[in-house]
Amino acid sequence: MSLTNTPDPAIRAAVVRQDLQHVLHPIVQHKALEAKQIVVTGGEGSTVYDADGTAYLDAMAGLWCVNIGYGRTELATVAAEQLRQLAYFPHTSMNVPAAALGEKLNALVGGGYHTYFVNSGSEANEAGFKIARQYMKHEHPQHYRFKTVSRYFSYHGTTLATLDAGGMGERKAKFEPFSGDFVHVAHPYCYRCPFGLQYPSCGMACVKNLETAILGEGPETIAEVIIEPIMSGVGVAVPPDEYLPEVEKLCRKYGILLHIDEVINGFGRTGKMFAHQHYGVSPDIIAIAKGISSAYLPIAATMVKNKVFDSFYGEVSDNRQVFQVNTYGGHPVSAAVAVRNIEILEAEKLTERAADTGAYLLDGLRTLMTKHKSVGDVRGKGLLVGVELVKDRASKEPVDAQTITAISDFCRDNGVLVGRAGGGRRYGNTITMCPPLVITRAECDRLVETLDRALSAVKIN
Repeated sequence: MSLTNTPDPAIRAAVVRQDLQHVLHPIVQHKALEAKQIVVTGGEGSTVYDADGTAYLDAMAGLWCVNIGYGRTELATVAAEQLRQLAYFPHTSMNVPAAALGEKLNALVGGGYHTYFVNSGSEANEAGFKIARQYMKHEHPQHYRFKTVSRYFSYHGTTLATLDAGGMGERKAKFEPFSGDFVHVAHPYCYRCPFGLQYPSCGMACVKNLETAILGEGPETIAEVIIEPIMSGVGVAVPPDEYLPEVEKLCRKYGILLHIDEVINGFGRTGKMFAHQHYGVSPDIIAIAKGISSAYLPIAATMVKNKVFDSFYGEVSDNRQVFQVNTYGGHPVSAAVAVRNIEILEAEKLTERAADTGAYLLDGLRTLMTKHKSVGDVRGKGLLVGVELVKDRASKEPVDAQTITAISDFCRDNGVLVGRAGGGRRYGNTITMCPPLVITRAECDRLVETLDRALSAVKIN
């Protein structure tokens, strides 16, 4: 059974029955799906279409990932051509598209890196953990350097290790206990500073907290620090400009690898090709996914600085090679699509467009602060934006989950799909926006107007 963009209620109903009887969906409760479904059949630019003929402005780019927008038939052409040439072969051998993609990625970060290919952001971070540990065994055999330092309210993936690295208790609770290999420190969430301080008089207490943790655990036990430049899951928490450089200084001081998670932040999303480039740091490990192919095919990667790569280089008898394998890593079709996707990002200057359009969107959303007392904070960088909602601006008491759900439902019912922070009961009170980088100013106006009406329509409790 197939669907076109021509509405057909009978076929749509059949698909819904088929799905509810046979498919297990992530995150969403199936009882909710029984009451309300979106059966997506197509998309173009920043818009997706339901089988019933409804058009939705997708302000989340799918799942933070369709950077170049929907309907790019040139990527389908590239995929078809590569499928005819070589559909698959294990990446223990070389292939043309993966080699080209590796060169392309190395150029995007300024050179000095090698790339290991996987399928998803979770796998990219997982591979980073393993590479960091193996590197430390090579370089510091006298020490057991196995720990990763992360931040509370961070998000790094859905495997057991990446959940453990993440700092969202509700996402982890059903899978505990964890190994204890991941140490958590305070997060740079200035609107809700965990120390009750204000920037810049805070003296970067969050960085001092990180150093305290390093010293408390013992630097000789720590392999790496993992950082999202901008924390998406907690509601797009943008750190002070000096935060990431100060973290890098601590890593260099104590001989710890700096692992940057660019899974959501990367490929033009923040107005730079990668978010860490706003801050002038040089990561040892970079996890990338999502925007690498704009989700047209699954592909992700773990990039490692050449000094890390060199630790794995030697004679076969040395047994220093990366002890990590991935069946679909370096898949030639996915790699070919990713190369073309990056070419489109560059040719259409979508990184620069994200910076410009993102500033326009932020300006529009900030006007809501003068109209709605429930808007506590509007923040973001490029087209990665959060609107935090509160019951009271003075106390910053978050609105409840029912309110956030009502606002996102209002937007959806009016043809706009927005996201919400994943910070759980405590910090799930931010509406998030991460639209395709091709979004127009007129579409940004529609986002602002729809959220404005939602805030007027929904009673804030």
